[in-house]
Amino acid sequence: MAGTPHEIIEKNTGLLVIFIVIAISFATLVEIVPLIFDQKGPTEGGVNTPLPTMKPWKALELEGRDIYIREGCHVCHTQMIRPLRAEVERYGPYSRAAESSWDHPFLWGSKRTGPDLARVGGRYSDDWQTQHLINPRSLVPESVMPGFPWLATNEVDGTKVQEKMRLFRDRFGVPYTEEQIEAAPDEVLGATELDAVVAYLQQLGTAMEGQR
Repeated sequence: MAGTPHEIIEKNTGLLVIFIVIAISFATLVEIVPLIFDQKGPTEGGVNTPLPTMKPWKALELEGRDIYIREGCHVCHTQMIRPLRAEVERYGPYSRAAESSWDHPFLWGSKRTGPDLARVGGRYSDDWQTQHLINPRSLVPESVMPGFPWLATNEVDGTKVQEKMRLFRDRFGVPYTEEQIEAAPDEVLGATELDAVVAYLQQLGTAMEGQR
């Protein structure tokens, strides 16, 4: 006697794989296709257009973002608050796609060894962030985060900052002006990598202040 369709699929590995692929493909299309064709602005319900409160990263913040990625901070810290009550109460307003419209690569992530940093900007002082990056356990005894003391002695290499800003402007639509690009090397001159990472952290989530 033949089994039920459910039993047949479960016992046939090839058939099960085919249906899994179909299910994943359908779910992916449902998530991605609307984003491709959505041309509305944020105030009209769109998700691709940058928030009106967003400002391009300053030169030091942009360098800080690259250092943040280089040191692997995004491996343990996400920048994506899911629309769940517990997450919103802990971290703040849930993340919107529009917030990451200039992020290449985006840093939403999927693993939280440490807390989510999507709304960390302004939550702590510059001094706190500096000390925490140098010696996390001096402020949070139970922390498993490693220290990054070398950032305090490494100077920011600003030789490519203008090239980066032009790339983000021309390829990704970040509205940098030529005046901002020309001034960029002077803005990072003499700054340490620690200064840059702190500057990057302090702007995270600040664009959402007028959107809550």
